[in-house]
Amino acid sequence: MWPYHSELLATPVPRYTSFPTAAEFAPDIGADACAEAIGAADGDVSLYVHIPFCEKICWYCGCNTAAANRPQRLTSYLEALHREIALVAALLPAGARVRRIAFGGGSPNALSPADFLRLFDELADRFPVEDPIVSVELDPRTLGAEWGLVLAAIGATRASMGVQTFSPALQQAIGREQPLRMIEHGVKLLRGAGVTSLNFDLMYGLPGQTRADLAASLELAAHFAADRVALFGYAHVPHLIPRQRRIDDSRLPGAEERFAMAALGHAKLVDAGYVPIGFDHFALPGDPLAQAMAAGRLQRNFQGFTDDAAPVLIGLGASAISCFPNLLAQNEKNSGHYRMLLSQDRLPVALGKARGLDDRLRGAVIEGLLCHGHARVGPALIERAWERLAPFVEAGLCDIAGGSLALAPHAVPYARGIAACFDPYRQHSPRRFSSAV
Repeated sequence: MWPYHSELLATPVPRYTSFPTAAEFAPDIGADACAEAIGAADGDVSLYVHIPFCEKICWYCGCNTAAANRPQRLTSYLEALHREIALVAALLPAGARVRRIAFGGGSPNALSPADFLRLFDELADRFPVEDPIVSVELDPRTLGAEWGLVLAAIGATRASMGVQTFSPALQQAIGREQPLRMIEHGVKLLRGAGVTSLNFDLMYGLPGQTRADLAASLELAAHFAADRVALFGYAHVPHLIPRQRRIDDSRLPGAEERFAMAALGHAKLVDAGYVPIGFDHFALPGDPLAQAMAAGRLQRNFQGFTDDAAPVLIGLGASAISCFPNLLAQNEKNSGHYRMLLSQDRLPVALGKARGLDDRLRGAVIEGLLCHGHARVGPALIERAWERLAPFVEAGLCDIAGGSLALAPHAVPYARGIAACFDPYRQHSPRRFSSAV
């Protein structure tokens, strides 16, 4: 189904959850610029709340998270987070309305149910919340029965579970052991709590993983009727993520086998009735994500492909990123520094990037290619991108006609590479990204 061009997949490329990407963030964007952007936010606003803790740290994970093994660490972090909520909410103008709240991490259920409820109540009390869509990322290994009551109480209708693989041997190889019964329990609990859109995160390219292993996990995901599946290729970068050194990289599949796994995953999920979303998401036809795809409303933000049309996303918590039309801003990653800044009643912004007109035009092209498979591109921009774009055109992976660039149906694994042709920062950035597939 997909042609294999190794030379066109050789260069690591960003996932483009923003443009410019976080690799271009710099310390010249600070608290004042972010405060000004928050003060100008009007209309619909979405919130993302980052909980950088997990009960157990998985070896593969590249998230900003730490072990929740010291109660005082969580208590002091929550104190700072509540202070940030108060500061940010006070800056929002009267015309803003919060219609989405997403909790991620880490694992939000690393918090106690009582602390999580207090956090949600603080958000609802401080911000102008109007019938929000609430989503939560969850670790099935620590999903006790009390969390069903919590999710029902806050009206959460969307949830994501980190499944990764159903194979016990592979779970052991990546430091994430969770028997099938845990997933069964989690699905039952979440459905009973009112979750109508349930996502499973799955991975390919794991050490010792075979295509049969992947096929079995995909079949189980369909059996559990997950409304969405995010199928990610494992990125092994132990020089950046020291915990990955515990993974036996001698057993990692090669580039061509990873490609075959990605193709298998796409085919299996489509055969199971899922709609392919972008380059690595899938959703059942009745899910809001598939409906957004069909209606041409699909977008991309720091949480991946989304049906969220809000022009402003405010990130709360250590390392959280806020997105405004003309500005991207990231909070301090180190939780200690994050707490220190908030103890002085300062917004904890550490890095960011102003988005000029050229950035916004290029960002629209990149988002259009990744979300819809096509984008309007002016001749000047095509000319500037041509040197890198030409090999993809010559391989029949995309076509330029009538001022529009369109991806071929079989170009899914090359979408990020084609999008990167319009990213001028990639010509000189030393930052290493994940492989395209």
